[in-house]
Amino acid sequence: MIELKGVTKRFDKVLAVDGLSFTVPDGIIFGLLGPNGAGKTTTIRMIMDIIKPDEGEILINGTGASRDLYRKVGYLPEERGLYQKVRLGEMLSYFAALKGIPKREIKRRVNYWLERFELDNYIGRKVEELSKGNQQKVQFIISIIHDPDILILDEPFSGLDPLNQVLLKDIIKERVDLGKTIVLSTHQMEQVERLCDEICLINKGKSVLKGNLSDIKNEYGFDLLTVEYEGMEERPEVLQTLGSVSVEITGRKIRGRLKKGRKIKDALEELNRLGVIKYFRVEEPSLEQIFIDVVKGRV
Repeated sequence: MIELKGVTKRFDKVLAVDGLSFTVPDGIIFGLLGPNGAGKTTTIRMIMDIIKPDEGEILINGTGASRDLYRKVGYLPEERGLYQKVRLGEMLSYFAALKGIPKREIKRRVNYWLERFELDNYIGRKVEELSKGNQQKVQFIISIIHDPDILILDEPFSGLDPLNQVLLKDIIKERVDLGKTIVLSTHQMEQVERLCDEICLINKGKSVLKGNLSDIKNEYGFDLLTVEYEGMEERPEVLQTLGSVSVEITGRKIRGRLKKGRKIKDALEELNRLGVIKYFRVEEPSLEQIFIDVVKGRV
């Protein structure tokens, strides 16, 4: 379990993280989200004890930083830190040894992960000869090769094609099934929706939304509407007549959302007066829309 209690970090006059508190329970995928400059990477670096907080406390499994503790943590940074002139197999063996893997076990693990990511043919190649996507896979292998209990991933899908994104997601899910804990920071909201159990959204260094992802989406309700009419022409002036829903009109289709405090039946009564409805759909907002609304202060 990871706990942040009132954590603050300043860089000169810049307040990067401002009294941040959240808890990551064991055995879940936890999304740490926020716009550029929100303080996500600074928070991760403090969790990893790369930099120290100015105020507050960070606990992993109830204790502070120690060398033994961080042998149980894997970290994939957003920026790459690979030795470009070293051959791939040698570099992975080196990092495996640094992470305390017994010598007799290193070769087996290196070979397993290279085969898993279809990189075994590159074992004798220098890292600089690998594509951006393959280097990202290598960075992930380094973070996981010691079988950590906690895996912290900062933009893990960067540079990966769709097939390798699926492979990475499968491996992340496998780790959770084994009881591991994953902290995932990414701008790809669709990945968060498919993977995460809980999230914390930070903006300007502060937590603005956190909790169980399903509960958060339920709280926002089913307020997105799509309506298609028979024979309706595009009429922008209609936008001024609707009291229940904010909409955009494209040809015969209206798409919008309920205004605060209004009910679906109110919107349906108004929309019914505009013409014969051919199609009507209500859906929950995406995490991306919730993210945008919260950051922009719409909710």
